Amino acid sequence: MGDGPKPYRLSTGRRAVNALVRPLARLGLAGPRTYLLTVPGRKTGTLWSTPVSMVEEGNQRWLVAPYGDRNWVKNARAARWVQLRRGRTSERLAVEELPSVEAIPVLREYYRRGRVTRPFFDVSLDSSDAAWLAEATRHPVFRLVSGD
Repeated sequence: MGDGPKPYRLSTGRRAVNALVRPLARLGLAGPRTYLLTVPGRKTGTLWSTPVSMVEEGNQRWLVAPYGDRNWVKNARAARWVQLRRGRTSERLAVEELPSVEAIPVLREYYRRGRVTRPFFDVSLDSSDAAWLAEATRHPVFRLVSGD
């Protein structure tokens, strides 16, 4: 935690990985927590898709932004809904951004499950609630709400 979290950069390598994961997520072959998120652009309305990982506990589900305020986060805030697809299953869900204090347990669980994104966090599993609260301001969390 000394030098701070690694900054996110959409490098050529990251674009290539996303280009590979996107169709796998669409087919449901990218891992049990990976979905293809589609949301309209907040300025153009153009639909944009990106792979995301979800945290599920019982019948509750959340999306975590491990890289911070990326475009999908800003677009989801503006639209207040996202479409998630995994294989043949597709659903449109409302999103509610959690206040930082409510996001802490979700972020901890996301961090525990997802080793790949840990370098983008400036905490550890043993960090205090205060450290996680500070971290929560950098990693938006959205509760998924079905229309049922």
